[in-house]
Amino acid sequence: MQIKNTRAIIYLQASMYLAGIIGLSFSSTQTFFQFLTPFHLLSSFVFLILTQENRNTAFWKFVILAVSVGYLIEVLGVKTQMIFGAYEYQSTLGFKILDVPPMIGINWFLMVFCAGIFIEKITKESSNIFLKTALGAIVLTVFDYIAEPVAISQNMWTWTYGTPPLQNYIAWFIVAFVLLFAFFKLKFTKSNPLAIALFIFQIIFFGVLRFLIYLQG
Repeated sequence: MQIKNTRAIIYLQASMYLAGIIGLSFSSTQTFFQFLTPFHLLSSFVFLILTQENRNTAFWKFVILAVSVGYLIEVLGVKTQMIFGAYEYQSTLGFKILDVPPMIGINWFLMVFCAGIFIEKITKESSNIFLKTALGAIVLTVFDYIAEPVAISQNMWTWTYGTPPLQNYIAWFIVAFVLLFAFFKLKFTKSNPLAIALFIFQIIFFGVLRFLIYLQG
């Protein structure tokens, strides 16, 4: 099954992100919208799969790689505190296995896949995989810097010492670089309008919520 017309899904996702911004901004509705977060991530994952053209073996290899590596690196991170720093997951991303919500693996796929499609779109004249990979890893690391205060305030995870250390951003860059290199190296269609839309929605979503945190002091 493949959904060829993505316009309706893009509108649906836009409305969901808008509802999330509003719902998470008010204490009276915050808990309910935090509860909905895993379902929103899962729906984005499913829609990305369904709108992807030519889902060949290479594409499925990347999906499995990104989800499994994303989840396992977080398990190692939480257990050893040596990768990203000292942190632990809270309740917003859903149930946990080995103290880490499996949904974080899906989130890693969503972020890397959407960023990869976006970078491919703006650098389509270039065939330099290392340039594309480095640019994508930088973009995702900056995104994490924007998203961290929001994730903490929305009870996704907490840092033992209050704020994420520099180590977290270095690790983010390395993990993103590895997964993006695989993304660009594997031979599958690197065009998906929904992925670009989701990448923009995520930046707006976390950007607006971070700005609101800034206004609250």
